Amino acid sequence: MSEPWLHILGLGEDGPEGLGSASRAALDRAEIIFGGPRHLALVGAGDRGRAWPVPFSTAPVLAQRGRRCVVLASGDPFWHGAGGSLLSDLTTGEWVSHPAPSSFQLACNRLGWRMEEVLCLGLHAAPFARLRPLLHRGARALVTLRDGAAAAELADWLAANGHGSAQITLLERLGGPHERIRALPTDAAADTPAAPLLAAITARDPGLPRASGLPDDLFAHDGQITKRPIRALTLSALAPRAGEHLWDLGAGSGSISVEWALAGGTSSAVETRADRLPNIRANAEAFGLAHRLAAHHGDHAALLPGLPRPDAVFIGGGLSPDLILRLWDMLAPGTRLVANAVTLENEATLYAAQAQHGGSLLRIDLAQSGQLGRFRDWQAARPVVQWSVTR
Repeated sequence: MSEPWLHILGLGEDGPEGLGSASRAALDRAEIIFGGPRHLALVGAGDRGRAWPVPFSTAPVLAQRGRRCVVLASGDPFWHGAGGSLLSDLTTGEWVSHPAPSSFQLACNRLGWRMEEVLCLGLHAAPFARLRPLLHRGARALVTLRDGAAAAELADWLAANGHGSAQITLLERLGGPHERIRALPTDAAADTPAAPLLAAITARDPGLPRASGLPDDLFAHDGQITKRPIRALTLSALAPRAGEHLWDLGAGSGSISVEWALAGGTSSAVETRADRLPNIRANAEAFGLAHRLAAHHGDHAALLPGLPRPDAVFIGGGLSPDLILRLWDMLAPGTRLVANAVTLENEATLYAAQAQHGGSLLRIDLAQSGQLGRFRDWQAARPVVQWSVTR
């Protein structure tokens, strides 16, 4: 064929009337039209229509390679749309996209919000916890919702996660004759909002601190957690950067992995005790990071070869001369390695590692004020020795 076999069409709630001439021509020539039931009905696809399978898959489209096909998507196909899902299996020249204004664009124009200052998230198939690292006082967010029932669920989640004062506006079926914009109804069961549905959130509560060293009580743990001040110093030494991957060995509660992922990275949290895996996973889910933090149970030696290559490694548990030797042999040059020790035996291991491989040693002595009878005193924590080195 002399032209792309696949046309990806952005479609608004105004249906075919809102399409440009190129989109209309592609739709008229199409042998097969893929889309959701609502989209297929809007364009009157008839016998040419093919509804997306449940669970969603692009395989039916790819199976028609070479025939004249149209995929219908809401608004901009590459803004939380089907375009991105299809592209991993297509080559240049096979496809062309015809975008329409996205729901996010329409919402900003209805509300008078600067789009470049607004968080835009697709939460129709993702947990609300994705908002937790992002919301802060004054933040504005637009999120897609699964259906009308999800609007009330969002309000409940915000109230339970420190954002009970947030203002929520619902935007239904933007761009079409049934468009409606209003505050969240007090009785959602009696007045269910219609999809496609966006929620506009204006946050009025502080949200999470952005510096390393979050309060310990934000994490689920059994007492095995890198405490807040040590965690802050450890993350400083690990120097997280967006897009980088961490091996968190002896992860305990996964607090190091959580804060690494909050900085924009991904993590493999390895723990030898199976009873600690639920806390690691609960913390990943609570902070909206389950898609970027994987918990693994087992022995380091068996697991490490199968994990994604790291940019940094933290040893919080299971420290031994053999582990350091194994890591030094397998890590790529430039990988950052940080290890913490509390026992005298592990301190000796770090002293020997620093003598052999270089890097720096830091002894951390901390004390907190406490009560001594009618007076106050300093209550010292166990000192921590930290070794940090670049492979």
